[in-house]
Amino acid sequence: MSHPTRTLAAFLAALDYPTLPERVVSRSEELCLDWLGSALAGKGQPPIPLFERYAQRMGPASGASESLTDRRLTSPHFAALVNAAASHIVEQDDLHNSSVLHPGTVVFPAALAAAQELGASGRELIVAAVAGYEAGVRIGEFLGRSHYAIFHTTGTVGTLAAAVAVGKLLGFDEDRFVHVLGSAGTQAAGLWEFLRDGAHSKQLHAAKAAADGLLAAYLTAEGLTGAQRILDGKQGMAAGLSQDADARYLTDRLGERWALEETSFKFHASCRHTHPAADALLALMQSHGLSHDDIAHVTARVHQAAIDVLGPVTRPTSIHQAKFSMGTVLGLIAVYGRAGLEEFQRHALAEPQVIAFRERVSMQLDPQVDAAYPKKWLGRVTVTTRDGRTLSQAIDDPKGDPGNTLSRDELEEKFRRLAAFSGAASPAEAQRLIDWAWQLREQPRIAPLLQPQMRENNSGVHA
Repeated sequence: MSHPTRTLAAFLAALDYPTLPERVVSRSEELCLDWLGSALAGKGQPPIPLFERYAQRMGPASGASESLTDRRLTSPHFAALVNAAASHIVEQDDLHNSSVLHPGTVVFPAALAAAQELGASGRELIVAAVAGYEAGVRIGEFLGRSHYAIFHTTGTVGTLAAAVAVGKLLGFDEDRFVHVLGSAGTQAAGLWEFLRDGAHSKQLHAAKAAADGLLAAYLTAEGLTGAQRILDGKQGMAAGLSQDADARYLTDRLGERWALEETSFKFHASCRHTHPAADALLALMQSHGLSHDDIAHVTARVHQAAIDVLGPVTRPTSIHQAKFSMGTVLGLIAVYGRAGLEEFQRHALAEPQVIAFRERVSMQLDPQVDAAYPKKWLGRVTVTTRDGRTLSQAIDDPKGDPGNTLSRDELEEKFRRLAAFSGAASPAEAQRLIDWAWQLREQPRIAPLLQPQMRENNSGVHA
């Protein structure tokens, strides 16, 4: 513990495919498919075309890495930039609870882009993803709740997670992992202020985290040095970005506890802080046979971070901002029984019944819920009915959490829905990508996924 960064770096350097339990390999394939669906669903969604045009203007005319939403080949840097932004717009990307990190939206864009450029195998991509998740989760836990109150952890910690994943593909030893963490950490940024304006910063955070992590790794491979104690040094990340950092998290049960297994899949197409209350309200309405018209008021009893993130959004003006409105999410659940992509697209801003229900929702800090957070995200709602009853519902494991996870069949259905939503992939292409993900460990080489001439290179069996 005298140098936790180096201890973490040594673990990352030693990590290889034979050390991974089967369940971790399988989970990696599932997380990869889940991320890929989110990236495809981002096609055409504001502000993703802006990122595509920037990459076209500033990047090369061709390359080895693929920008998924516009199917262009470009450099790893610009592919990672666009794909990360795209996968963080429809709010269906994965989340790790206790670190409050969306690891997939930064790790997979950087790792896939580098793997395509390097000609890495599927197993090498899996190991890189595991390394990125394991490092990112622990660093997020290390920085603590105080960090997340001001900083968007996916933008800050995501930079380091992406750098580690690419560093693994580049074959880094312990020393180089220390250096790449230093170079990634000094670039880490991302502030929550954008929530008040409905600005596009959230996608910029993910894009920059993936691209800057890749930048740090490729420069480290060339010999760039980084701060040796970027995490816990006197002027490091904890000193500047946290008030409750705990270095013990950096080395917590390395090689025994696989943080990647703890990652949740998103069921609802909204900010994860809304999911526990959404599940609780849906369960309450179903058990008591209530319609939205029967409900006079809903109190969502939440943790403080939910109030910090969702509280600024009182009158959403865009679909994406509506996903950070507890009232809108619960309105969609009450009126339509789900808060999916189509419900947000069609009803979040214009449906009078949803808007009216939104005004009947409030949030209240619940000490029990807050004490469990961030390890557990508890769902608690209290409903007052129009006939005067007061009803309550508790959910301890929201849909998608490790204790209530999505099956592979459910992940396939979600993937098809995401691909169809944006038209980014035909049904036949969606099925081919599902098959590719389930066979990821057998892929001899990671080539572009949506280039017709490349398809035969992407399957150890047949594309």
